[in-house]
Amino acid sequence: MNSSSSVPRLVVAAPSSGSGKTTVATGLMAALTARGLAVSPHKVGPDYIDPGYHALASGRVGRNLDAYLCGPELLAPLFAHGARGCDLAVVEGVMGMYDGAAGEGELASTAQVAKLLRAPVVLVVDASSQSRSVAALVHGFASWDPEVRIGGVILNKVASDRHEELLREALDSAGVPVLGVLRRVAQVDTPSRHLGLVPVAERRSAAVEAVAAMGAQVAAGCDLEALVALARSAGALPGRAWDAAQALASSPSPDPSSPSPDPSSPSPGPSSAPVVAVAGGPAFTFSYAEHAELLTAAGAEVVTFDPLRDERLPEGTRGLVVGGGFPEVYGVELSANEALRKEVAELALGGAPVAAECAGLLYLCRELDGRPMCGVLDATARMDARLTLGYRDAVALGDSVLAPAGTRIRGHEFHRTVVEPGAGAAPAWGIRGARRRVEGFVQRGVHASYLHTHWASEPGVARRFVERCRTS
Repeated sequence: MNSSSSVPRLVVAAPSSGSGKTTVATGLMAALTARGLAVSPHKVGPDYIDPGYHALASGRVGRNLDAYLCGPELLAPLFAHGARGCDLAVVEGVMGMYDGAAGEGELASTAQVAKLLRAPVVLVVDASSQSRSVAALVHGFASWDPEVRIGGVILNKVASDRHEELLREALDSAGVPVLGVLRRVAQVDTPSRHLGLVPVAERRSAAVEAVAAMGAQVAAGCDLEALVALARSAGALPGRAWDAAQALASSPSPDPSSPSPDPSSPSPGPSSAPVVAVAGGPAFTFSYAEHAELLTAAGAEVVTFDPLRDERLPEGTRGLVVGGGFPEVYGVELSANEALRKEVAELALGGAPVAAECAGLLYLCRELDGRPMCGVLDATARMDARLTLGYRDAVALGDSVLAPAGTRIRGHEFHRTVVEPGAGAAPAWGIRGARRRVEGFVQRGVHASYLHTHWASEPGVARRFVERCRTS
C-alpha cells in the first residue's frame, strides 16, 4: 500500500468525447484489480454515471474531481482522501482533454486536473478513420501545454494488423509510446439514453458482464506493466488529504450562535445522532460520496432507503436528502408507492429538513408527467425535449436549511425536464452571470433545486442541515 500523497496514478484522457475513455479507464481499473491491486477510481467533472461503472470495476467508491464545483485547491486533497490505502489510482477525464467550463479557460478540464495531481496522461485516440495523421494529432496534444505530460497513447477502434502497423510507424516520429491497441470489433455494449449511459443500479447483472468484458479487452490489448510503471512516475501530491471532520471544523458556523466544533472533541454518540434518510436505489443514483461523509462527521446517522421499494422512511428519520437520478424513468413505480409518498409529505410539511436536488425536486412536486408524486411542492414537472446542461454560479436568496442568505455556491444543471411552479415557496438560488434568473424552492424546511452541488466546497451546509435535524 502507498501513502495517499505518493499513490501511483494515471489520468485517462482523449482528444474528444466518444473516443473510448470510459472503456479504457473502466477496463484498466478492472484489469489491475484482477491482478490483485487496490485501485482507486476517479472521474473528472460532475458525471455521476461513470463512477458507478468504476466502482464495479474496482470494488471501491467512485469519486469525482471537479475543479469548478470544489475549487482547484481542493482537487489534490480530495483525490488523496479517496486514494488512501490504495496501490494505484486511475482518473477518467471528461470531454476532450483541454475542454473545461465554458468561458473559463482550462478550469475543470482534464488537463488542469492532471496538472493539479502531478499525474501522467494516457491519451485514448479513436484511430478508426486515420493512419499517419494520428502522429500530428498526438503531437499537437502533447505539445499544447508543456505542463501536461502525455506518457503514452492507447489506440482505439483499430481495424487490422496493417492498420496498427501504420499507426505505430507514424507515432514513432511523435515520440509518444503506444501502450495499447484495441480493435474495432467487439466493442463493449454500454447502452445510453437521454442523459448518457444507463446507470449500473438499473442493469447490475448486465453491467457486471460489461465491466468484465472491458477488463478483458484492456488486459489483452494494453501493456499493463508499462501503464503501472508510468503511474509510478507521478510526482508527490501537494498538501494533506481531505478529511470530513477537519473540513467541518475549519468551515464557518451555520449560524452565529452555533460555534464551530472542536476537532479534538469526541463525535456525538449514536443516541444523539439524528437519522438522515438518503434516497438511493435505481431511481436516485446521483450522489457524491463526500456528502454522506460530511453528514456523518456532523453527527448524523446516515441511512439509505429505496423509494421504489421501501414503504416507510427509516425508523427515527429527522431529515431527508433526495439527490439526482431518473425518476422520470420510474414514474409509475414511484407514484404507486403511495405509502412512502405520504410519509415524505408528512415529514416535509411538519418542518423537517429536506434537501432535494434535480430528481429529488421532481419527486417532491405535485406530479411528474401527470403521475402523482409527494405533493410537498405546489409544482408540476414533465419531460422536455430540450437539454439543460452547464455549470452555474449561484447565491442563496434567503435563509434555508442548507445555507444562510447570501451564501455563494457553484453547481451544475443536467436535465431534460421542466418544473412549472405554483405558489407558496420562495426561490432557492439566484443564478449569476449573463442570464440571471431564480431557481428552486425554499418552503418550511425544504430546499429543492435543479442545482447539483458538491458540499466539500461548503462543508457548513452539512453541519447546518444536521443542526436543523436536531432542533426541528
